[in-house]
Amino acid sequence: MAGGSVQTVPTTPFEGQRPGTSGLRKKTRVFMRPGYLENFVQSVFNAVRADSGEDFHSATLVVGGDGRFYNREAIQTIIRMAAANGFRSLLVGRGGILSTPAVSAIIRRRRAFGGLVLSASHNPGGIEEDFGIKYNTRNGGPAPESVTERIYAETQTISEYRTLEHASVDLEREGSTRVGGCEVVRIDPLEDYTAVMEGLFDFDSLRALFRGGFRMLFDAMSAVTGPYARHILEEKLGAPAGTVINGVPLPDFGGHHPDPNLVHASELVARMSGPGAPDFGAACDGDGDRNLILGRDFFVSPGDSLAVIAEHAATSIPGYREGLAGVARSMPTSTAVDRVAKKLGVRCYETPTGWKFFGNLLDAGLATVCGEESFGTGSNHVREKDGLWAVLSWLSILAATRKSVAEVVRDHWREFGRSYYQRHDYEALDAAAAADMVGTLRESLSVLAGTPLGESRVERADDFSYTDPVDGSTTVRQGIRIFLEDGSRVVLRLSGTGTSGATLRIYLEQFREDGGRGDLEEILAPLTRSVRDLLKLRKRFGTDEPTVIT
Repeated sequence: MAGGSVQTVPTTPFEGQRPGTSGLRKKTRVFMRPGYLENFVQSVFNAVRADSGEDFHSATLVVGGDGRFYNREAIQTIIRMAAANGFRSLLVGRGGILSTPAVSAIIRRRRAFGGLVLSASHNPGGIEEDFGIKYNTRNGGPAPESVTERIYAETQTISEYRTLEHASVDLEREGSTRVGGCEVVRIDPLEDYTAVMEGLFDFDSLRALFRGGFRMLFDAMSAVTGPYARHILEEKLGAPAGTVINGVPLPDFGGHHPDPNLVHASELVARMSGPGAPDFGAACDGDGDRNLILGRDFFVSPGDSLAVIAEHAATSIPGYREGLAGVARSMPTSTAVDRVAKKLGVRCYETPTGWKFFGNLLDAGLATVCGEESFGTGSNHVREKDGLWAVLSWLSILAATRKSVAEVVRDHWREFGRSYYQRHDYEALDAAAAADMVGTLRESLSVLAGTPLGESRVERADDFSYTDPVDGSTTVRQGIRIFLEDGSRVVLRLSGTGTSGATLRIYLEQFREDGGRGDLEEILAPLTRSVRDLLKLRKRFGTDEPTVIT
């Protein structure tokens, strides 16, 4: 017999299973509690079954994760539950491995019903660290809020889940196994994603770049993009062995924080410094959707990276030779791409934070390239941000221009001006005091015009709200925007009211048409001081120094 009989297991709800922008994330030990994962997975199945109005007997579900601790065990649970809930087939990455953009690519290429992604993204992994799960819909993107709220509603009333008895499936070998009435197919995790990349980029041109002596360093941060980067960069494109470092996915990411920024990718940053450094450096995060771009002694900010890719896409990347339909960025992201869009004669959409807000724009053909300030960039080839896609985009630009990373960015600054940009995070603030501060500022928005701020004056200010141009849905109170007369901008967002306090994020953007020659800290200093004074940070919280500067 291919599997045991379906079991209906009584259960009771767990508190706090509301999925956020990136699904449900908790400490690993929370997910390991008996019934915790099962409750959430059954709630997903219940919600999407009701939403689709059909059963799962003709449906295919994609399942995979970033390889963090508890990934394999969770997949075995999902296999048994999916079989018990009537899915026709499951596509599971060999070894349980699938990057987040790869899940999206597989759903779209194979016309799957949806997918479950097991990841806590750039958060640390391990039994004492973080785990996560999210549901992606048939377009390959994260479930929209309407779906996640139905999932949450199910978690609050769930009384039973379905599973069946079956031995663990061998995830290490490709092939097919029957579990109950469900066909579980272990697939090559690299095949679909690589095919999508080959359809977008000129691999012959990139091979020629490496044959010419171009040197690159890619830090996979002991996370999921290691196998993808080795396959594409070293095996397909001919980059020398050793181009990919930290390339084996580890359950605890080698004890490191798999967040591709200047702090956590310090090994890569150090090796990209000095006259003998490689020409190009890059890194991706835990699940492969974020990216860091470096030149020799040169950091490319996420906002500049998005703008440069948009500027060069049609001339450097075959997949976009017909041009861009539009571009999109999250509201806090710098306005660098706005200026590129204006030159290209296409619209730039400003959305709330969260990749799901790009989905409707991409599906409707209104935007082609999109990005956010938290090191996420992507396009309409999938419905997730895609770190390795951004890396291949930059390689294509360097191959086409025959210029260094620094030269490409400085050329961009000379033509479009530069947004000198930083994010200042103030963590663990007294929640009541932080809420009062933002509330006071919100009440004064209508009278801020004309107020001196930095080296300019306030032109206007508002509390950002967004109406989706496709479905008409409205999202309000997404952050305070203060626009200055010289084209600069300040954004403030407050989040968290738990036991650890609130986090205030201040985004500072000083626009200059100076060819980008200024010093970042010096340029932003007047605006930084003015904003701290405006908010009375020292008086309210005893300090005006941020916890983290990005």
